Amino acid sequence: MIEEILRQLGMLPELLLSVLLGFIIGFERKIRFKEAGIRTHTIVCFGAALMTVISRNIGTGDPGRVAAQIVSGVGFLGAGMIVFKQHEVKGLTTAAGIWAAAGVGMACGASLYVLAIGATAILITAQCVFHINCRVFRHKRYYSVKIEFTRTETGTENLKIKEIFGTDRFNHLVLKREGEQVIYSATLTTDNEFSSSELNAIMEENPFIFSLERCDNN
Repeated sequence: MIEEILRQLGMLPELLLSVLLGFIIGFERKIRFKEAGIRTHTIVCFGAALMTVISRNIGTGDPGRVAAQIVSGVGFLGAGMIVFKQHEVKGLTTAAGIWAAAGVGMACGASLYVLAIGATAILITAQCVFHINCRVFRHKRYYSVKIEFTRTETGTENLKIKEIFGTDRFNHLVLKREGEQVIYSATLTTDNEFSSSELNAIMEENPFIFSLERCDNN
């Protein structure tokens, strides 16, 4: 009985290491104000380590099957953090970080201490490098602009507007008649950020445009 207790106590350092490494990974996410921070990454890393330790010591079954279930289970957890908003996929990096934290926990549970510590160092370093303010690592942002315009004699206003805003189509196009004029209302999605002065200049240079409105939060 005492030997069994001592044997199980000898497994606790693996779990403590998983908590420490999960905390480090989560802290890096917290200082960047991400959705999943210290608690989430610590618990995921600890849970993966605990399940790996248990699978190694059950004595029956294939430990590899338990590891595979950890990977798929954590993947399901991370998928819940991925959302599509404002023409951008958000939470994907956070979900991938949780998945990687589970891998670190599994390494701790398998007594692969050097691998676990090294993987954590590589993960933190990669996150820091990817957050360098460099064009290569920046996400492309999209902006929405509501526009109202009318047809001109040349009939080239559609092409002109698309050229100005660097887009290839209109979203939510609505037509309405006011007297002899047909007014077009549409929403454009562009990756060019236009200031209020630039929008005003566009309207002055193109009299067929009645109004322009930035609506980035829609």
